[in-house]
Formats: sequence, C-alpha cells, structure tokens
Amino acid sequence: MDQSLNSFPSRAPLLHRLRPARRTAFNRMFAAVYFCAILVLLYLHALKLIHSTTFTSFIISLSFLVSDTFLAFLWITRQCFLMTIVYRDEYPENLHEALLLKKSSSDFPALDVFVCTADPYKEPPMRLVSTVLSIMAYDYPTENISIYVSDDGGSQKIYESMEERIENVLETGKVGGENITEELERRAFSNWTDHGFIRQHHPTVIQVLLESGKNKDVTNHLMPNLIYVSREKSRTSTHNFKAGALNVLLRVSATMTNAPIILNLDCDMYSNDPRTPLRALCYLLDPKLMSQLAYVQFPQIFHGINKNDTYGCEYKRVFFSNPLGLDGMLGPNYVGTGCFFNRRAFFGGPSTIVPLEIPELGPDSVVDKSMQIQSQSVLELAHKVAGCNYEYKTKWGYEVGFRYGSLIEDFFTGFRLQCEGWRSVFCNPKRPAFLGDAPINLIDALNQVQRWNIGALQAYFSSFSPLTFGTRSLGPFMGLAYTHYCLWPTWFIPLTLYAFLPQLSLLHGVSVFPKLSEPSFILYVFLVLGAYGQDLIEFLIEEGTIQKWWNDQRMWMIRGLSAFGYGCLVFFLKCLGISTYGFGLTSKVIDDEQSKRYGQGMFEFGASSNIFVPLITAAIINLVSFLMGLVQVLRGRKMEGLFLQMFLAGFVVLNALPIYEAMVLRNDKGRIPFKTTATSTCLALALYGLVSLPLRNRN
Repeated sequence: MDQSLNSFPSRAPLLHRLRPARRTAFNRMFAAVYFCAILVLLYLHALKLIHSTTFTSFIISLSFLVSDTFLAFLWITRQCFLMTIVYRDEYPENLHEALLLKKSSSDFPALDVFVCTADPYKEPPMRLVSTVLSIMAYDYPTENISIYVSDDGGSQKIYESMEERIENVLETGKVGGENITEELERRAFSNWTDHGFIRQHHPTVIQVLLESGKNKDVTNHLMPNLIYVSREKSRTSTHNFKAGALNVLLRVSATMTNAPIILNLDCDMYSNDPRTPLRALCYLLDPKLMSQLAYVQFPQIFHGINKNDTYGCEYKRVFFSNPLGLDGMLGPNYVGTGCFFNRRAFFGGPSTIVPLEIPELGPDSVVDKSMQIQSQSVLELAHKVAGCNYEYKTKWGYEVGFRYGSLIEDFFTGFRLQCEGWRSVFCNPKRPAFLGDAPINLIDALNQVQRWNIGALQAYFSSFSPLTFGTRSLGPFMGLAYTHYCLWPTWFIPLTLYAFLPQLSLLHGVSVFPKLSEPSFILYVFLVLGAYGQDLIEFLIEEGTIQKWWNDQRMWMIRGLSAFGYGCLVFFLKCLGISTYGFGLTSKVIDDEQSKRYGQGMFEFGASSNIFVPLITAAIINLVSFLMGLVQVLRGRKMEGLFLQMFLAGFVVLNALPIYEAMVLRNDKGRIPFKTTATSTCLALALYGLVSLPLRNRN
C-alpha cells in the first residue's frame, strides 16, 4: 500500500460539499453599523478626558477610554470569525469508488493514532482503555490502524492495567468492570516509585501490546497494532510537556509504521462514530485539497454536561461558531484532540521538506513490511528517538513536528502550520465524532482556562505573534482572529473595571454614565443590546438554549474576574523571573457528591483558592451598591443619572446569585470556605475606603 497521499487521481467522485451561511451578509452589515457606534463612543470618551476639570474625573474618563478600547478591539477581532461562515457535508459512501480509481491500490491509507495521557490520578486508566477500544472499533481495515499510547506520567499503573484490560476484552468479547481496582493500581505505582522508577526520571519504555497480523479477538478478527510508549525522562532535561510527548510519538511511529495519516486524541475523548476516519478521508483524499491540507479538525463535544451547562463547558464559540468562520478562510485552529493530520505537514511547508538528522523519520520513508515492529533493529531505533536528549540541537519542536513555545501547543502548532502555507478543514457531522469529559467543579474549570490564557500570552509575545507575523503570513482576518484568542486574557481589564468602578461610584452617588434624557444614553443601550443580541443569536443557531447562553455569559464574567486576571499575573511574573508555571491538567476523576450537586446545577467552590477572591469581592460590592441605590429610589431620590449604574449592578447581582448562595445558605462541601469569604469582605471594605475620598471630592 502507498504511504503517500499524493497518488490519488485528479478525477474523483464528489466527496464533500461546502455551503456558505446565509447570515454572513447580515453579519457584515451589522459589523459596519456597530463599528461606527464604537467610534462615536470612543470619541465621547476622548472629549470627556480632554475636558476633565479634576484629577478624579480625569482618571475616571481615562479608565473608561482604556476599558472600552480593549472591548472595541476584542469585539473587532471577534467579528473576523463571523465574516466568512461556511458549512460542510461529507459523502463517505463515495470513498470506495474514489479509492478504486487509484492506480496503485484500492486500500485505505494507513492510520496512526496518538492517544495521550499524563497523570494517572487525574486521568483514570479506565478512560484511556475506553478510548483505545473505541478506536479499535472503527469501520476501517484493522491491519491499517496502529494505536500509540503516550503515558507521559511514566506509570506502571497505567501500563499493566491497560495490558490486562485489553487482553480481558479480547478473551471475553466485552468490557467488564472486574478490573477496576484503583487501590491496587495506587500500590503498584508506589512500588514502582520505591524502586527508583519515578515520573520525573526513568528510561524509555516502548512495549508492543498487540501486533497486527498476530493477535485476534474472540471472533477471530485481526486486531490493530497497539504500542505503549513512555518517553525517557531526566531531572536535568526539558520535557516540553504535551508537545514533547507528541513529537516522541511522531518519531516512534515513523520507525514502526509511518502512516501518512495521524489521528491525535486526548485519553478521555473516546470515539463515538466508527465511520469518523471515512469522513476525514473525504477531505484528505480530495485531489483539490490534499496538496495543501494539513489537518481535519472535529469539534470538541462533551458528554455528562448537566442540562443547562452550569460552567459553560461547551464553549460554543471556540469549538463551533469560530471554526465555521475560520473554515471560510484558511481553516480552523487545531484544538489538541479529535484531529486527523497529514503527516507530511509536520515536516515543512507544502512545497518544501525540512531535512532531518535521521532520514527514516521523514514522511516519505517507506517502512519495510517484512520487518516486524517488535524486531530488535526497529525497537532500538524507536528507543533512540524517544530519548530525552534526542532533540538537542535539532529542529524538532521549532521547524519540525508539534511546535514548542506555548503551554497551548495545539493552538501554536496549528497557527504555525498555517503560516507555513498549509490550510485546514472543519468537519462537524450531526453525530458527534468524539465525546470527552468536562470539569464538574469551578476550580477545575478556571484552572483549565488559566492555563489556556498563559499559553495564549506566550504565543502573542513570541516572535510569531499573530498580530504581526500572523497578519503578514495569513492576511488581516486570519491574523486578527488568532490575535483574538491570544488576547483573551485581557478581557479581565474591562470586566474588572465595569465590575467595580460604576458600583463604587454609585455608593457615593456619583454618576459616570449618561442620564436617561441625554442622547448618548441611546448609544449605550444600542451597544449593550447589540453585542449581547448578536452573541445570543449565534449561540442559538449552534443549537444552544437561552438558559445555556445565560450560564455561558455568566461564566464569561466569572472567568474575567478570576482566571483571566490570574493568567495575566502568572505570565508576567514568570517574565520577571518571580514565579514558575507548569502544564496543569483538569481532573477527570468524578466524586459522587460533586456529581450529584453538578446534576442539580449547583456551583462547586469547595477549595479555598485565591482565584475566587476578586470574584467574590465584586459580588459583595455589587450587591451592596445595588441595595443602597434601591434604598435611595424608595426614599424618593431622583436616580436618572444613576440608572445605568443601577442596571449594571443589578445585572451583576443576578449573575452572582450562586455565589451568594454558596457564601451564606449552603453547608455542603461545595460552599465557599469562610476564609475566602472573610478575605473578600475585607478587600471590599478596603476598596470602598480607598476610593471614598476622591469620589466625594468629585461629587
């Protein structure tokens, strides 16, 4: 069978179809009108700044000008996703006819599958086994599938458990629960540690668990190749987190099978449709696309999310709306899982191949089929390229393979590949291709976002910044779209200001927004309703609900007052050499009590973390300011000049109801710890005292 995809004929049956979205024209017109309104608002802010008569009024005007400038820029970059929305349909039933037209073979191309896990405690081995078994069930020739499991935690817990469970399934023909023995697995891990084999320091482990052509299931069908890989670790070497593990798999797989197509999956993203590879082939085998197509990205879809998605984990914009818009240009960004790659894309641009230190690792190297993958020569080379010092003074991670330089290696890799001239495709079938696990407590959800934000800032301030390098390489729309992701953390600037300044001013009766009778009041109403209205429409179009949208926009506020700000803080402290950060995993272990509360839609705080302090402080200040304003209204005071501040405080209070409940009314383990509440209350009082004097002087 050919190892290259380029042997496909120029004439082929229809494999897919592209449909432009009808709402694109409306989006463009609305963007033009809304942009004009933004310019008017910034002009009014500039006038107020110029005509400020006191230092306090100058600071307030400057704060709103800076804040709204950030909001304007983030809104503009967001519109890049809405200008060229397209939808795609695939016709996998035509693949057999298309393959028969190949002159050299009628077989499906070989497929290497990379499944990654890094922490045996946060990512239970049973999830990994379920993912591996779901891949084995693909409607695809088993002799053409090779599964490589990367255990970056170096855990004999995982290795022995997976081997035993896979063998048990082969013998019985079903997946049972008799092998779920977590305590025994913990003991095995402890014994391994006692013998000097630890996660941070151990040799390479490569073990062929199943070999195609030898191992069969109970129905006497051949099984795919299954190879366990744990790369060498050393206390003195740089591990490069997930991207480093993926590059090891890229090299190890090249020595054993070197399939032209690679599927990358997280350990908890099991396959939900056995025909998924066929859908990907509809694009990867298209002669009009194949020479420039780097990858086919499927959306991340999560099972187990409660009815109204309390933590906004569906990420409708990131995983659905935005890729549809990017697909109308050069294609979606790579999201780290559920992605079928053209192996050739990792080794240079479409027209150039980066020379390698070992030619056998290249995409065009043909693996000798007569050489067994367990032969001594193959395993020796595989162990060599999996060494922790192998990449030293090579181009791996910089010009070849998955790219280093950001905690979000997926985003950075996809961006770099597109800058080199490759494009991508978004494939979103009605039946979800993959299903994964989502966080069921707030701290995990926020820690996940914080890691994304740190990685985004790393990408933005690198020599490959999307705003400069990306705009030159990809054009303004793609460059600004990637910039939007990179500047996600800066949402904390306007959100923090709007969560505190108007409310603290309201407590002192100081007006910072237009009165109801002023023409500029209509401008504010249009800007608020326009932004929220557009967002709601896009959310509903992608099969969301109003309640899910409400929870999603609430989580946007929560992230802005916690994970976004902390992500920026950690990043800049690291730049100053003050602190360090690492690759933080989201726990996939489910606690029964947490799961029950999550099913009821209750917020899960529990852990005493400083990340909650700004959020709870804002909730306290908004509640007090709204109540104080309400008292003034009941006393008959005219509040025309403070209406927008009252509305804003009330809106925040409405969003913060779960926070008040967790502070006062709950006594379960998911409530906000008293220490966090006390710290936030003291901070709120300090802020009130800090701004009292200047605001009173302005009043």
